Amino acid sequence: MKVYDTGNIRNVVLMGHGGAGKTTVAEALAYVTGTTTKMGSVPDGNTISDFDKEEKKRKFSISTSLIPLEYKGEKSPLKINILDTPGYFDFVGEVEEAVSVADAAIIVINCKAGIEPGTVKAWELCERVNIPKMIFVTNMDDEHASFRQLLLDLEKRFGRSVAPFQLPIRENEKFVGYVNVIKMAGRKFVKGGKHEDCPIPQDVEKDLSITRNALLEAVAETSDEYMEKFFGGEEFTIEEIQSALRENVRTCSMVPVLLGSGLNIQGFETLLQVIDKYIPSPADFETVGVDASSGERFTAKYNSDASMTARVWKTTVDPFMGKYSLMKICTGTLTPGTEAYNVNKETIEKIGKVYVLRGSEAIEMPELKAGDIGAVAKLTVTETGDTMAVRNAPVLYHGPQLSTPYTYMAYRAQNKADEDKLSTALSRMMDEDKTLKVVPDPENRQTLLYGIGDQQLDVVASKLKERYNVGIVMEKPRFAYRETIRKVAKVQGKYKKQSGGHGQYGDVIMEFGPSDEIETPYIFEEKVFGGSVPRNYFPAVEKGVQECCKKGPLAGYPVVGLKATLLDGSYHPVDSSEQAFKTAASMAFKDAFMKAQPVLLEPIASLKVTVPDANTGDIMGDLNKRRGRVLGMNALHNGKQVIEAELPMSSLYGYNTDLRSMTGGAGVYEYAFVRYEQAPGDIQNQIVAESEANKQD
Repeated sequence: MKVYDTGNIRNVVLMGHGGAGKTTVAEALAYVTGTTTKMGSVPDGNTISDFDKEEKKRKFSISTSLIPLEYKGEKSPLKINILDTPGYFDFVGEVEEAVSVADAAIIVINCKAGIEPGTVKAWELCERVNIPKMIFVTNMDDEHASFRQLLLDLEKRFGRSVAPFQLPIRENEKFVGYVNVIKMAGRKFVKGGKHEDCPIPQDVEKDLSITRNALLEAVAETSDEYMEKFFGGEEFTIEEIQSALRENVRTCSMVPVLLGSGLNIQGFETLLQVIDKYIPSPADFETVGVDASSGERFTAKYNSDASMTARVWKTTVDPFMGKYSLMKICTGTLTPGTEAYNVNKETIEKIGKVYVLRGSEAIEMPELKAGDIGAVAKLTVTETGDTMAVRNAPVLYHGPQLSTPYTYMAYRAQNKADEDKLSTALSRMMDEDKTLKVVPDPENRQTLLYGIGDQQLDVVASKLKERYNVGIVMEKPRFAYRETIRKVAKVQGKYKKQSGGHGQYGDVIMEFGPSDEIETPYIFEEKVFGGSVPRNYFPAVEKGVQECCKKGPLAGYPVVGLKATLLDGSYHPVDSSEQAFKTAASMAFKDAFMKAQPVLLEPIASLKVTVPDANTGDIMGDLNKRRGRVLGMNALHNGKQVIEAELPMSSLYGYNTDLRSMTGGAGVYEYAFVRYEQAPGDIQNQIVAESEANKQD
């Protein structure tokens, strides 16, 4: 593959709902450009982008794949970096990484399925990062596909920025070609993904007139000169139309709609032409970061002649291929055999060979220029989100903005001997996927694995077995309950032991009650008069209380909100010791705790659920079933509601799956711990029973 200048590069991310046909679109583009001689298919497991064993097994994309294509272009050859992203929501981190380096997006829609939750999420993500987008409607060969209805739905959902550049031509209910709205010309498909001129059918002319006028209005709005020309009844030239539309696409005020059939390789020659003419190159944008030496904002054009800076947007770790750091070159030129300064880690890294990745294939390159996307192998400390630069010009770029993982499971190695092996394997997988997170929970004697959803965690377990030959057991986590008391109890704790020689003697009379300070495990006071318990034993008594608070008598959870007061006691001048008084205090604690109305406190979370208006009733009903209290609702401008509620953390277990089921994948949520509240009696009894059962096991 040759080296391309910045202006001849296009970085395009394929987005959309799972199963919409993104990987098939990538395959068709690779075939039409001559990158491959045979088009692969997802069911056959032989596509360029879905090369991982898990992807072949499951028949869908799990990771973002890079497919660089070389296209002849209208004026000069182009390099088109296609970023094929997963459509399933559990792998949204892969999409967010890809979007962070793309200069435009193609949202793929299955015409028969229409607008799906993944379509909306893709649109919203593009809007959030403000990159140009176009829509490619595939599956046009399906006899039940209605392009007209889809256009109406798109305009209703996303507004008037949606602009069809093509209209379908059908003969005998079959998709055979399209009308080019810009050039007002018919095109009929022939073999090999090509097309030939044909007359415009009469049944298309009415829609064509409406669509064409809408396009011309958009052209007129780009300048006062064009506006005068439009209202003066003058015709725009094709060059004027294309120039105006290019500017509209670049500024995100227009979203072209194209159509085709992935399986029949129809419409992709035109898609490549549109990418060439209307999708901006990196040269049309600026790269923005921070000058690490001064802390000031850094802004520069994508320029190959400047000092080298690059953003690491993704890391791949394979037991056989090794580790690759995928980069977008922001300024300068990346060359092999040089040194680069990792600005985040403040470390020099040796750049060995420079590659571009095409699926699983690594193609060695002599250099990569600003705006291009490539990879470097075996960097020592560099991670996703890091910036590479030259030491005397340290620029820092922001890493990808990734979704926060809220789904978690407790995990352990299937075989205890594999614990170290599992830890190493998970560390490598977290290098690859920054939405995975391991959190130790020593309080509950467990380790938690966080991800975006259950499917992602299932893939992790499968990869661990396949790649690293280590088994993992994932199970429902123990929740961080607390124990406290509601009444006051006065008890005696007396420890007396005689076994020849010095014995053990400690005697305390103590009062235990609630302190009303749940944030503090205990408050210790002493009100001893007359030296019945020598002062030097007070710390030992407190130590006994402190250790008992770590694991309460009710169900083994930490104790909070306790006030312990030492009132009286007795001692033996020979047999008393710190250990004896500590044990006596422990005996008093356990006796008093169970007499003072012990209760279980459960952690309460503050929850925000964002769902379409139509789903609010289902969500509210479900929250009530989960013992939630709805605090309020806030309407958003895009037909969605934010429902705010409080509910027990334990009730959030499995919520991700249920929320997607209720909303068709359109709902999202976030939560944070806020406080502890007393658990209802039936819940307390259930937790205590589970604790007793675990002790017996």
